[in-house]
Amino acid sequence: MHGVRVIDLTTVVMGPYATAVLGDLGADVVKVEPLDGDMTRGIGARRHAGMTAMTLNLQRNKRSIALNLREPDGLAALRRLVEDADVIVTNLRPRSRERLGITYEALSECNPRLVMCTAQAYGSRTELADSPAYDDIVQAASGAALLTDRVYGQPSYAPYVIADKVVALHIAVAALAAVLRARTTGRGQSVDVPMVDAMIAFNLVEHLGGHTFDPPEGDFGWSRILVSERRPHRTADGWICIMPYSDQNWRDFFALAGQPELADDPRFREVNDRHRNMNELLATVGQMARHRTTDEWLELCAKHEIPASELLDLAAVGQNDYVRERNLLRSVEHPSEGRYFVTPTPMDFSETPVGLTRHAPRLGENSAEILAQAGYSPGEVADLFARNVVAGDHPAPVNEKCA
Repeated sequence: MHGVRVIDLTTVVMGPYATAVLGDLGADVVKVEPLDGDMTRGIGARRHAGMTAMTLNLQRNKRSIALNLREPDGLAALRRLVEDADVIVTNLRPRSRERLGITYEALSECNPRLVMCTAQAYGSRTELADSPAYDDIVQAASGAALLTDRVYGQPSYAPYVIADKVVALHIAVAALAAVLRARTTGRGQSVDVPMVDAMIAFNLVEHLGGHTFDPPEGDFGWSRILVSERRPHRTADGWICIMPYSDQNWRDFFALAGQPELADDPRFREVNDRHRNMNELLATVGQMARHRTTDEWLELCAKHEIPASELLDLAAVGQNDYVRERNLLRSVEHPSEGRYFVTPTPMDFSETPVGLTRHAPRLGENSAEILAQAGYSPGEVADLFARNVVAGDHPAPVNEKCA
């Protein structure tokens, strides 16, 4: 994406994660922040104010400008930035976008090839468009939270912000597709990526099931997934995930467990039989797993090509052999924050490898540079700083006669 400029007008996790991916892929990402910074600059562990753990990774490969968009000159500066941009990504709600004049109709007047990618909880042209929502709300509204009620008798949320991150990847894909079209045709477009819509589609991939047909040809939900015994199994000394999948996998597993006759049990003989009786099948696996250690099972499963894995403790992820081999957690040196670990987008390109080209900036670290690039004179930049329209690293005082 070298040569593609992204204006990042997003906050918290979803939008910044999407634009971090675009930055990892080589785009020039200009992070537009309020004068007090993105919310995540104040959340969690840090060494210095405004440079939290989440900031270091969510704002990597970006430049930061702090703008007061409530001021006309702040909005004017944003419009200047958009003139030379390929895409602007925002999770401002529609009412806020309208109030500020940050709409596709308004911005495309100064840049006809601009792509404007919007993302909020619900579709921009629906009655719920301006409803506030964060990850838990989206998990609830998209059906994800209620799926666990079918398994454990009560709804629950995933222990990570799954909606934010899944939708972020949808945003990145949408932005890439729209920019590619704009580069081909010279015409931009607006792209809306509602969180609830994306998560409903995501959740229904496997669970729409028999309700795919009208009238239905079977039950809702994938029976292999919606069972309480679908969980890691205890071994003689720890935990393991053993997941025989093919008919041959199951025959081999039952033989290894000392009960080869179960391969011909009518409950487990074929894939649909197993899915209908999955809770009972997995309970049987759980009983068998206890008779060997985790390492013994891993060795046997590897020998017979039965899918299996130990359980990764994310709190000790840096000690994992595979993580080390793949360099998934990279130790780097930040100019002001010292040593830290970066988790770059996990894609391998043979010619254009993904990497860290810019450390996460301090709030407004690049304000003066970005404004100058947009055509502001040194005096104009200094004036914007003086009037608190822009914040960050202040430019040196300028004598216009000598500039």
